[in-house]
Amino acid sequence: MIIIESVYDKFIDRLVEAVRSLNVGDSTLPGTQVGPVIDASAQANIRRYIETGKAEGKLAIEMEVPDTGYFVSPTVITNVAPDATIAQEEIFGPVLAVIRVADFDTALTVANGTNFALTGGIYSRTPSHIDRAKAEFEVGNLYINRGTTGAIVSRQPFGGFKLSGVGSKAGGPDYLAQFLEPRTVTENVQRHGFAPIEGAE
Repeated sequence: MIIIESVYDKFIDRLVEAVRSLNVGDSTLPGTQVGPVIDASAQANIRRYIETGKAEGKLAIEMEVPDTGYFVSPTVITNVAPDATIAQEEIFGPVLAVIRVADFDTALTVANGTNFALTGGIYSRTPSHIDRAKAEFEVGNLYINRGTTGAIVSRQPFGGFKLSGVGSKAGGPDYLAQFLEPRTVTENVQRHGFAPIEGAE
């Protein structure tokens, strides 16, 4: 989901051309930017979301993809309402919902109005907007004036909250502890008398 405050029309024009330039194909080839999804079930599910999105907003671009393999067209839907299905659910595919808002306050409200809180990003030259995003944007990973992928282990631990995780972050100091099986052992050390040690004189 992308939320645009002021340069909506110009942004959409550039976004569509950027999507059009993507290389869709075999993920083993170095030039491929969009590969197939994991299986037929995922492909069908994402395509259902695209059809839902077409009914909820305006189709800006839907590309041709290879016939063989589990490919899904990179798709952009504009004029999406904040409460639309494609704005409220995780799709896990190359489908982008674009929402137009009037101001930064509304943008924050819309961004925080989902049940997911994994990653968010903000592009702004206004220091007060950046400060507010740091304090108020409800995401586990906030990226400011940079891409929202490419987290580096130890420097940018990755994880979210709400329905996007429990807060423990991959690449963080507490991550491996999640995979341990904790045990509690309680012993009463005030007891009286001990059984003799076998073999002791």
